[in-house]
Amino acid sequence: MVKLWLFDIDGTLVDTGGAGMRALQEAAEECFGGSGPELDLAGSTDLGVLAGILAHFDRAHGPEEEAAFFACYLRHLEKNLAGGGYAGRVLPGAAELLESLSRLPEVTVGLLTGNIAGGAAAKMRHYGLDAHFAFGAYGCDHADRNLLGPVALARAAAHAGRDFTAAETLVIGDTPKDVACAKAMGARCLAVATGKFNAEQLRECGADVVVERLDDPVVLGMFAGV
Repeated sequence: MVKLWLFDIDGTLVDTGGAGMRALQEAAEECFGGSGPELDLAGSTDLGVLAGILAHFDRAHGPEEEAAFFACYLRHLEKNLAGGGYAGRVLPGAAELLESLSRLPEVTVGLLTGNIAGGAAAKMRHYGLDAHFAFGAYGCDHADRNLLGPVALARAAAHAGRDFTAAETLVIGDTPKDVACAKAMGARCLAVATGKFNAEQLRECGADVVVERLDDPVVLGMFAGV
């Protein structure tokens, strides 16, 4: 039985319409004088993205550099979300699924995302989903997404007051990196084709369940018997 649901954000719950990508570029422009390298954000962690930007500009990578860049990024992200003209949206079925899960006291819901914690909070708050997430594992915890699973399990245990096994855990995401992260922690993966990857690509990378949208009846069946 799935007791712990861990959600990715971008491409899974919401599409910011480019507001996040542009915020990273604007932060690079402000901090380093250029927009930096071409960014592939599908399943990447923000720490990993920053590492690529710093390497592009031949800059040192340390806590001070991280703090300065991410503070700048968050300022631009908030600006873009609030009034940057980006056509962002909550993806089909996401809000309804979260609301359904919130009515099940035996189910715990959290985030497992490449976003830094502040970025995740900003996006969830802007799209009205923040009430569903009291904890998460974030792209500021590790650059390697495959190391985020144990962090999520530990924070879920602290939040719920009970341990969760990998067998009780479902990772929900839209990229092969989400699938790989689930496998690395021994959990199952529900992959949704609302991001850059289609259903066939997600099946090929080993997702346990693949749906086109989160309002697919298959998803409802996954918690109907909890």
